[in-house]
Amino acid sequence: MGLEKEKSDTSIIMDEDEFTRSIEPILSKQGKVYAAAQDRDPNDINAHLKVGFEDVIAEPISTHSFDRVWIGSHAAFELVKFIFYRLLTTLLAVPMAFILGLVFGVLSCIHIWLVMPVIQSFMMVLPSVQIVWRSLTDMFVTPLFHSMGKVLSSIQVKTTEN
Repeated sequence: MGLEKEKSDTSIIMDEDEFTRSIEPILSKQGKVYAAAQDRDPNDINAHLKVGFEDVIAEPISTHSFDRVWIGSHAAFELVKFIFYRLLTTLLAVPMAFILGLVFGVLSCIHIWLVMPVIQSFMMVLPSVQIVWRSLTDMFVTPLFHSMGKVLSSIQVKTTEN
């Protein structure tokens, strides 16, 4: 037959308590322990913008470029994306925050002081309007449609084939 090769996988499994006990002395000697970065998008509003290199440029199994080209293009993509995002946010973040704050402040003011009082006023007047509208409908529209229904119900349609 042929020469058979076996692959052996080895892995180390540590209990979680044992892992934290073994790493505690290392952390305490360093002095500075950095906290995790805060989530600036807790409501996941911009989930569609979480774009990675593999989401934009993907090579199927049948076609591959050289590994160094792939690694270099990946690094260039990430670097250019990082630099341009930082550059554009440096130039545009404060003016856009000012403009959006102004827009949302004006919209809030209009909504609180104009729109809601008008809606509440209409809601207070609507029961009276509803009574008047119902009586107008009962006086004019209902008899018209009842009479049209009686007239049209007497029409008979027969189909014959030649």
